[in-house]
Amino acid sequence: MSNGNTPAQPIETFRDSIATVDEKGKRVWIYPKKPSGFYHRWRIVVSVVLLALLFGGPFMKMNGHPLFLFNIIERKFILFGQAFWPQDFFILAVVLITFFVFIILFTVVFGRVWCGWMCPQTLFMEMVFRKIEYWIEGDAPAQRRLAQAPWTFEKIWKKTTKHFIFAIISIIIAHTVMAYIIGIDETFQIVTQTPAENITGFITLLVFTALFYGIYAKFREQACIAVCPYGRLQGVLLTKESIVVAYDWLRGEPRGHLKKSNITLNTGDCIDCKLCVHVCPTGIDIRNGTQMECVNCTACIDACDDVMIKIGKPTGLIRFASFQSITDGITKIISNRVIGYSVVLAALIGILSFVLITRSDVEATILKVPGTLYQREENFITNLYNVELINKTFDAMTIELRLVSPEDGVLQKADGKKINLNPEGFSKSIYFVKIPADQITSAKTVITLDVYANDKHIETIKAKFIGPLSNQK
Repeated sequence: MSNGNTPAQPIETFRDSIATVDEKGKRVWIYPKKPSGFYHRWRIVVSVVLLALLFGGPFMKMNGHPLFLFNIIERKFILFGQAFWPQDFFILAVVLITFFVFIILFTVVFGRVWCGWMCPQTLFMEMVFRKIEYWIEGDAPAQRRLAQAPWTFEKIWKKTTKHFIFAIISIIIAHTVMAYIIGIDETFQIVTQTPAENITGFITLLVFTALFYGIYAKFREQACIAVCPYGRLQGVLLTKESIVVAYDWLRGEPRGHLKKSNITLNTGDCIDCKLCVHVCPTGIDIRNGTQMECVNCTACIDACDDVMIKIGKPTGLIRFASFQSITDGITKIISNRVIGYSVVLAALIGILSFVLITRSDVEATILKVPGTLYQREENFITNLYNVELINKTFDAMTIELRLVSPEDGVLQKADGKKINLNPEGFSKSIYFVKIPADQITSAKTVITLDVYANDKHIETIKAKFIGPLSNQK
């Protein structure tokens, strides 16, 4: 969507390159002007809340267990205090698909607002690391001068202090991520032990720290521009009705510098001050139109509004708007695409709700013991089964299996003992199923068992029972 090109600028040529790489392919370091204004103040509020939740998450517990845990190593996940295991992969898959569809729907309606306001990469980069950079090195011009200056004492201590703080914050982030993976208690144990006592955990923390330090101290905005697939996905999802950070080219063009000699000229409201470019953390010119690199951080809106106020023009030259609202004055959010995604999202939420409500606390699997056939015992045919039980809760259970059909059948545990299932525990037992020979009418008969936990029915399972062919009618 190109909607703000000056007459002298070839259409779409700005898309042939990115601001962070020069013609020779070398990195161009971005020094964005320190942002301020209405939207930036709200971004600070949102960032403080989200970062507080992020760092506080590992300490939040429900019934003595983590509120969130994403233990990929042990394939154990906890969401809102509920444990999920590999057997619940279907549920986790539906959760992820629902989340992605929500992000897609959100993007279709509001563009890339997620990136500028809620993405952890942007929150840390713009609201933590750059803030420290502004505090130590000053605004963009001061940072450029410092980068080009020789290595004096001032430059050494400023750079050393900045990167030392960057490293400390990276360590904190690494420990937080580790706490989300293995839990806060295990993370604290690694921290209090010597590296030799838990070399794997120590190396993992070092890798995480180096990764986050490299991203926020060196790679920076390149993560959004060159790595994150969401920016490219945006190009497919946006429509003319999508609300994005947009430049009103009808009002702003043709651009003209603010000079006394230009007062009578027929120019637009844009005075070509380029502050919208200087303040952009990815180095783009929003006046060229919607671009993949734009993260909708609204820094350009604040900068432009400040200029408009100073020159006595209405604010909103750069604002949240859709292409259609600028060209036709029509603000339309609901479109066929939005309706379609909404229907899909509603269906996924319905499916997710159903599987969560009907989810059993115990996963029971019954299979014939490999390599065994049926046995004859007087007037009965006997099959041998392996029964595996997984406790998905944090409570101990006493499990009992009852044979429902055939009604005259007999279910007997090999060792005759009750099954005591520990919290998050696993049990494997052997059962005999005996059916009167005169009730065997097929080589494979379906048997039904009910699973009871603490005398409460929680699940019904079925299995195949093998009998002799001679009994078929």
